[in-house]
Amino acid sequence: MADRYAQRLAEQGYAALSFDFAGFGESQGEPRDVENSARKVRDIHHTVSFLAGHPAVDGDRLGALGIRAAAMYMSDNTAHDMRVKSLALVAPWLHDAAICEQAYGGADAVAAKIEIARDARSRFDETGEIDYVPVVSATDERAAMPYDIDFYLNPARGGISAWPNRFAVMSWADWLTYDAIALAPLIGQPTLLVHSEDAAIPDGAHRFHAGLPGRKDITWTQGTQFDFYDQEPQVTVAVDAVAAHFGRTL
Repeated sequence: MADRYAQRLAEQGYAALSFDFAGFGESQGEPRDVENSARKVRDIHHTVSFLAGHPAVDGDRLGALGIRAAAMYMSDNTAHDMRVKSLALVAPWLHDAAICEQAYGGADAVAAKIEIARDARSRFDETGEIDYVPVVSATDERAAMPYDIDFYLNPARGGISAWPNRFAVMSWADWLTYDAIALAPLIGQPTLLVHSEDAAIPDGAHRFHAGLPGRKDITWTQGTQFDFYDQEPQVTVAVDAVAAHFGRTL
C-alpha cells in the first residue's frame, strides 16, 4: 500500500519515500511485529532527517503522508517536528480512549485486553518470548481483527506470503492507550484528511479535523476502509487530493 501511494506521487513529480517500520517487513529490528508508537514515531523522525539531507530533495519542502494507523504516527511526529511543512492523512485511523471503547467492545473489554497485554509483556521481559495472535482471522476470535477481511487474506491484495499475519499480544497496551485526537491542537502545519463515512471510525477524523488550529481541509468521498488501500477510484481520488494539497502548501 505504501509503495503504491509513493509510486503514484512520484508520477506526479514528488520525491517519495516509503519504508517498513523497525521490526516489521523488510526492516531489521527486534522485537518483531510489536506495535510500539514511540518507536514508530522515532522511525519517522529519522526518515525526515534522511530526506532533509538527501541531495535530490528540498529539505525545506517536506510533506508527510500517513495512511490508516500510520496517520497517528505521522501526526505525532508532525506535531513535534517543524521540518515537516505539510501533513496529509488518507483513510486515517485516529483514536482516543472513547473511540477504542466503541471499537473494541466497551470499557471492560478494553481493560481486559490491556491486562493480557501486560501479562504478555511480563513474560517477554522474563523469557524473551513473544505471544502472538493473528492480525486478521475469520476463525480465530483472539485475532486483533477477528473478521473475514479480503484485503488481508487475499494473496492478490494485502495477504502476500512475506506478511506473517501476527500481532504481538503485548501491543494491546500501547495501542489502546494511545491518544491521537489529542495531537490535533499541536499541529500548526497545513493538514488534509481524505476519508469516507463508510470507512473506519469517521468520528475520529471529524474530531481530529475540528481540533486542528491551522490551515485544514477534509475531503469526504465514497468507499470502505480497504478500498483506499488498492481499489479505484479511491486510490486515485486520494492521491490526486494529496498531490494537490502538497502543491498548495509546500
